[in-house]
Amino acid sequence: MPSVRDLAELVRAPAALSVPGDVAAGAAAGQVLGGRTLGLACSSVCLYWAGMAANDWADRHLDAVERPERPIPSGRVSPGTALGLAAGLTAAGLAAAALSGGRRALTVAVPLAAAVWSYDLMAKNTAAGPAAMALCRGLDVLLGATPGPGVTRALPSALTVAAHTYLLTALSRAEVSGSGHGLPAATLAGTAALAVATALAGGDTPGAPRAARAVRVVRAGLTAWYAAAFGLSQARAVAEPSAPRLRAAVGTGIVALPALQGALVARGGATREGIAIAAAVPLGRALARKVSPT
Repeated sequence: MPSVRDLAELVRAPAALSVPGDVAAGAAAGQVLGGRTLGLACSSVCLYWAGMAANDWADRHLDAVERPERPIPSGRVSPGTALGLAAGLTAAGLAAAALSGGRRALTVAVPLAAAVWSYDLMAKNTAAGPAAMALCRGLDVLLGATPGPGVTRALPSALTVAAHTYLLTALSRAEVSGSGHGLPAATLAGTAALAVATALAGGDTPGAPRAARAVRVVRAGLTAWYAAAFGLSQARAVAEPSAPRLRAAVGTGIVALPALQGALVARGGATREGIAIAAAVPLGRALARKVSPT
């Protein structure tokens, strides 16, 4: 039987800290941040972990060559266990969505689950891979807005998280082999543009001028935190685009995502909740030293 640590490594447990912020960002944009957001966040985490387990099951033969230390090729987790865990977590994720948001949540959770499995089994190693992964994260944000009628209000936040995911996934495709200077330079430029757009974009909720200023300050501060953390790691990869530097940049991009999500939550007027979401960054960084998020 695999140990808890083996299963945690299989599903990249620390990386799940980057997931609840998706749902919170969507809920804040749709003005439905509340009790049901927690249940939808649990659904999101289950589907994320399912995707990680399915990813390693699908890549087990490639990992035997490139990453033999991973749980399946090392023999610590059997392929059947990984596939069964992925299926069970998918079912749990859909059940949590149904219990938390009913049919409206399932209209997003079911396509999200399908997108996760499609990425792992078909799209990942193709040119469509980054876009497919971005679609998964974008749907994850929209899931948070499903308790209310204004799902479309969450589209700007969904596109922001999807853009980050696209850049991160494109970068991750070279984390084993390394790359030229152009790839990390391009993703760094994209990250800078995304941060500027997030910091300057509208979307503040109406209210007293002091409250509106607080929203802008928190949003700008969290966006700057995200840009500094992820940007610096990419700048190091530009200087030396080796596999370890690129892998470190990918890990930082995963861990730093809650700061961006927190900025999006604050943009919806929930400044305290945005700061709480961003607080996952140092925790994720600490856990990543024990279990790799990539």
